[in-house]
Amino acid sequence: MTGRSALASIALAAGCLLAAAGAHAQSRQHSLPLWEAGVGVGTFTVPDYRGSDERRGYVLPFPYVVYRGDWLKVDREGLRARLFDNDRLDLELSAAATFALRADRNRAREGMPALRTIAEVGPELVYRVLDPRTSPVALDLRLSARAALELGGGVHHQGWTASPSIRMVVPDVARTGFDGMVSLGALYASRAYHAYFYGVDDAYARADRPAYAAPGGFGGWQLILGSSRRVGDWWIGGYLRVDSLSGAAFAASPLVKTDRYVTAGIAVAYVIGKSEQRVRVPR
Repeated sequence: MTGRSALASIALAAGCLLAAAGAHAQSRQHSLPLWEAGVGVGTFTVPDYRGSDERRGYVLPFPYVVYRGDWLKVDREGLRARLFDNDRLDLELSAAATFALRADRNRAREGMPALRTIAEVGPELVYRVLDPRTSPVALDLRLSARAALELGGGVHHQGWTASPSIRMVVPDVARTGFDGMVSLGALYASRAYHAYFYGVDDAYARADRPAYAAPGGFGGWQLILGSSRRVGDWWIGGYLRVDSLSGAAFAASPLVKTDRYVTAGIAVAYVIGKSEQRVRVPR
C-alpha cells in the first residue's frame, strides 16, 4: 500500500462511517459508572515482526479496566490525562508491544539472536478536531513518541519510535450498537530500533542473508479498522490492521520478506464490578 492508496483507503472508510453516523449531531450525553473492572480474553494473529512472511496466533487473557475521572481516564482509548486547560488538547499515554520470538522459529532469522519482547511506552499529544459531544463523530490528530524497552534478562533501551496519525470514532454505526474506529498513521523509528529488527551483523551474514546496517527514519504506513460493543456486563471488540512497508528506510534489509500484510483479532470481556457513583459522558 503506497501513501496515496493508504490515504484513499482511509478516505473511503471515513466516508462510509460518516454516512452511517447519520443525524446524531445533537448533544448525546448519558451517565455511566465512574469505574468498572473485569476480565477478558483475546485471540489474534500477527507476523513475527513487521516485514516477516511468517506469523503466529495467540490467545491471551487481559484485565478490563475503565475509569472516567475528570482529568484522568482509562478506557478503550488507553490511559490519558488532561494536563491542559483546553477541551481540544490532551496528553495521553501511548503503549505498544511485540512478542518474544525464538530465532529458530523464523526461517529468515535462523541462527540469529532471539527477538525478545519489546514494550513501547511514551506520551501522545492529541488535538481534537471534532468533539463527540457536539459532532456525530470524534476526529483526532495524534502524535506519539515512545521509548522501546527490551524485556528479558533485565530492561534494555532499544531506541525510539514516533507516529503521527489521524483517527476517527463513530458511535452506534448504522444503529447497530457497535462503535466504529478508523486510524491511519505513518511510522518512524531511530536507527537503534530498526537495527534491532532488521540489522544483520557480519557474524550472522550468509549467502542468502548479507550483512545489513539498518538506518533510522520512515517505517511505513499503518491503517487500522476497529469496532466494539457493550451489551450489559459484556464487551466485545475486534480489529483489522493493514501494514505497508513501501518506502521504509529499512526496506532493503534481507530480513524484510513482504512489504504488506494484514493482521486481525477479536476479544471478549466481562465486567465483574463497578462503582455506584456515575458520571456524564458522550454517547
